[in-house]
Amino acid sequence: MLTFKNYNIADWFSFYRVVAAPFLLILIWLGYRELFTWLLLLSYSTDMIDGFLARKLKITSPRGSQLDSFGDQITLVVGLIGLFVFEREFINSNYILILIAFIPYIVQMLIAYKKYGKATAFHTYLAKFSAVTQSVFILSSLFFSPNYTLFYVMIAIGLLETIEEITLIFMYDEWVSDVKSYFWALHDKRREIKTKK
Repeated sequence: MLTFKNYNIADWFSFYRVVAAPFLLILIWLGYRELFTWLLLLSYSTDMIDGFLARKLKITSPRGSQLDSFGDQITLVVGLIGLFVFEREFINSNYILILIAFIPYIVQMLIAYKKYGKATAFHTYLAKFSAVTQSVFILSSLFFSPNYTLFYVMIAIGLLETIEEITLIFMYDEWVSDVKSYFWALHDKRREIKTKK
């Protein structure tokens, strides 16, 4: 995934998020909230760009999907760290709800690594919607202040997405990418072929 061999333009946008993460952490440590937030926005923007380019130029690949997912995950973690540091009071007031949403996500990651040896890259519609709500909440909280309605919506969608993700892991014996939804997976030939064997 990080060998750089035959990287296409979409892969480089995904890789940017990986490279940017340490610099974002340094900005958090230095307390540069505004600069951190603008650069975090840039990282989130590359997530939209790489997916658009991959589909438009028809250069999607399992490696690209995995790199995209890794970039998404590391950016999410960095965003949450920034939120924890810069909005400590909000985090302390809502840590139980945050744990309720975050623990299932960790469980999903552990199940995926145990079964596939790497993170999933299903890229479901629900996962994309969840990523958007997470990024909007984190950025709006850092630019302005946390909005509780958006916070609750983010938690609810995140839990639904995690449940779907875990369900898909049990549906696919082998690692696959680009599964649009649970209902789409029911008719996925990659799963049907494996089931018939």
